[in-house]
Amino acid sequence: MRIPIIELRQVSKSFGTKTVLDQVDMKIYEGEISTIIGKSGTGKSVLLKHIIGLLGPDSGTILFEGEEVRIRSPRQAISLGIGMVHQHFMLVEPFTVAENIVLGQEPSKASVIDFDAAKTFVNDLSERYGLRVDPDARIQDLPVGMQQRVEILKALYRGARILILDEPTAVLTPQEVRELFSVVRSLVEEGLTAVFITHKLEEVINIADRVVVMRDGAIVGETKPKDTDEAGLAKMMVGREVVFRVEKPPSTCGDMVLTVKDLVVQDSRGIETVRGLSFDVCAGEIVSIAGVSGNGQAELIEALTGLRHVSSGTITLKGRDITHASARGSIEAGVSHVPEDRLRRGLVLEFDLAENIILGDHRRAPYAKRGIMQPAAITRTTEERIEAYDVRTPSIRVSASTLSGGNQQKLILARELGRNPDLLIAAQPTRGLDVGAIEFVHSEIIKERDAGKAVLLVSLELDEVQSLADRVLVIFEGQIVKEFVAGEATDEELGYHMTGGGGRKLAEDQAVGIADQQAEEGVPHA
Repeated sequence: MRIPIIELRQVSKSFGTKTVLDQVDMKIYEGEISTIIGKSGTGKSVLLKHIIGLLGPDSGTILFEGEEVRIRSPRQAISLGIGMVHQHFMLVEPFTVAENIVLGQEPSKASVIDFDAAKTFVNDLSERYGLRVDPDARIQDLPVGMQQRVEILKALYRGARILILDEPTAVLTPQEVRELFSVVRSLVEEGLTAVFITHKLEEVINIADRVVVMRDGAIVGETKPKDTDEAGLAKMMVGREVVFRVEKPPSTCGDMVLTVKDLVVQDSRGIETVRGLSFDVCAGEIVSIAGVSGNGQAELIEALTGLRHVSSGTITLKGRDITHASARGSIEAGVSHVPEDRLRRGLVLEFDLAENIILGDHRRAPYAKRGIMQPAAITRTTEERIEAYDVRTPSIRVSASTLSGGNQQKLILARELGRNPDLLIAAQPTRGLDVGAIEFVHSEIIKERDAGKAVLLVSLELDEVQSLADRVLVIFEGQIVKEFVAGEATDEELGYHMTGGGGRKLAEDQAVGIADQQAEEGVPHA
């Protein structure tokens, strides 16, 4: 009989009166890729915390290689060979790759850290597992996909036999996802065991050997990809049929809301990442910016929302120049912003739900009068929006950090859409969300469009772009290189322009245009 490497038997956990794990039985087998899926807040992360020693069960047992264990700390989990790659990386950004990987277990010589040995260890690990990294590079200078490699190498350096990856693709580009899957498969072929926590059902079908489905703190099913499909998994997760493709009527373009002309923006290094960019968005329309991460999207959004200085060009909202407006001025002008990073930019995690709901509006009536906060009005508005946006919480007075990712995103939507904006800027609005939460977010964005609002969607998910957008603008190296109307382009065509095919053609056309103009003016060729 095959013995699981990790087994949970009747594991239960409650916080106060809320049961988050309800008699969970689960088996993880050596040499397999297991995935655990479920809606946000269904207990997946709590389950993981039991395996890595951050929590202990109220009842039930955990077995490791057939023997009962009590994993009381992450250090003990590491000693058993259990490593974890967190969704939000646990890296020291000013440190080098090598320093991060050996941190806490540094090689030494005569009681002094041996940095040369550390780099040798890192190079050996990189070579063995095909995870190429520069041991001298600083974390803060690395792209997200490379930082994730460092996290994996850190676990392997500590002798991980079981690698748990929490939402590992949430911040990766499609290319980085493919690279990650290749790495994980090679690790499993080397004898490791992998456990994925993910919301992306297409990825589950592509990567998993075994799929465990959770709902409301319990295991509701187990299957294999060959025995199901995305629709079947979604129904198991949510308990009903899920609509993957948004059904929406054709858009009706009203008055011009946003006009961006010849915009130039620099990043924090002083490099131009938005280069002479122009576009517009009208009322009742969703315009999507599609591109590979790092092509100026972040700087564009920050410029539009008053978070970054504009070098040149103009931004006009309903005829009003907001080019150099502050973040507060942008909000007061009628711009709402669902940020890409909900934890750093969307919420103050230590604040409670009511405090987060009024962020940005806290100086204005009805939440404040003559500089004095109005608790009754704040409570009333918060309770109304929590109900309207189905934010699952025991109280409006709990901190935002206690909510699941999906409920945190709903809280942000409740605040931003509750302002009744003229322009909604939504950046990666469904990143890390389950299919049920994605369906909800998409429906709210469509409602805004149909209510006559202008929507600017910035997303790395081509399915999301194709499903929601009325027009798609492809960005490459800070310029719009191609425009498509809804349904006009395939994913392959979008990908071609996103990765520079269109950018090269644009540069060639511009060069030809300049040459023609010079010829007309009698300017000799260089």
